[in-house]
Amino acid sequence: MKKSLLSAVALTAFIAFSGSAWAADILIGVAGPITGPNAAFGAQLQKGAEQAVADINAAGGVNGQQLKIEIGDDVSDPKQGISVANKFVADGVKFVDGHFNSGVTIPASEVYAENGILVMTPSATNPKLTERGLWNTFRTCGRDDQQGKVAGDYIAKNFKDAKIAIVHDKTPYGQGLADETKKNLNANGIKEVMYEGINVGDKDFSALIAKMKENNVNLIYWGGLHTEAGLIIRQTADQGLKAPMFSGDGIVSNELASIAGDAVAGTLNTFAPDPRKNPDAKEVVEKFRAAGFEPEAYTLYSYAAVQIISQAIAKVGSADDAQKVAEVIKSGGPWKTVIGEIGYDAKGDITRPDYVIYEWKKGDDGKYSYFEK
Repeated sequence: MKKSLLSAVALTAFIAFSGSAWAADILIGVAGPITGPNAAFGAQLQKGAEQAVADINAAGGVNGQQLKIEIGDDVSDPKQGISVANKFVADGVKFVDGHFNSGVTIPASEVYAENGILVMTPSATNPKLTERGLWNTFRTCGRDDQQGKVAGDYIAKNFKDAKIAIVHDKTPYGQGLADETKKNLNANGIKEVMYEGINVGDKDFSALIAKMKENNVNLIYWGGLHTEAGLIIRQTADQGLKAPMFSGDGIVSNELASIAGDAVAGTLNTFAPDPRKNPDAKEVVEKFRAAGFEPEAYTLYSYAAVQIISQAIAKVGSADDAQKVAEVIKSGGPWKTVIGEIGYDAKGDITRPDYVIYEWKKGDDGKYSYFEK
């Protein structure tokens, strides 16, 4: 009888231990457009996070715990982003790497703030994200007001007499970036001849291009993503309007060239110095390429988000309280990442924002891509 009782107690203890061991995994939600027209960016966020988790776990994890990823597909839709956020809450996620779009990250971050979840986006650049005073919002990228200044100053210097059309996709990211660039152009004494908004998903830009012709436009500033940008570039060339496009980080995907074709040559955009060339990223970049994935654009920014969250958890000594981790992220940096050392201000913005100019042209492989000027 005693032997049976001891066996039962031992079994109960084993089950309890096994349950706590399973629960000890640190869940990190990865949210972005895994499917849909912006899936190329969703793949960057997912692949970056997965590789970071694999590397951290292989090195022993965090405080003896393993990291575990939960994927949330928001399809670049704010409503779906809220659904993803609520599912993360229900599943016990305390840390989120994402979302991709500013228009999705901003509303989702409010759900996270109310439920004790820290969110670090690799790519959402709208200033509003970190200007609301929420405790939980961070990014590994810069902001549109910084990006817009670099673009505005460059255009003022190099396209001083251009007739400029500012076009955006009416989203918080696209219109926000366009407005910041417009503000800086105007401050430099340059007034655009057109300011227009189109809808995400539009395919035919004939009316827009006809209006550009009427206004003798010879430079297009685009606030939006590569999906519509590629169509505008191609249709502009097809309809005989010689006006290069200047845009932001939203077109930093080699898919742009697939959509625009040869007309992509000469397109300009702002983005941070190519993170793939950072010496801290060399080993990781080689891993991605060996696996057949080119870690362009925000792949390494997503990897860095997981690194920073993990280092801060280690410093706190526990993943139980995301608010404590958030405080340490702001006060305990700079943090070592694949994109260099990153420190944070009180808002959750990085303290070393840096944007440069890129031009799209053919590389040594004969394919079009973006190269730093």
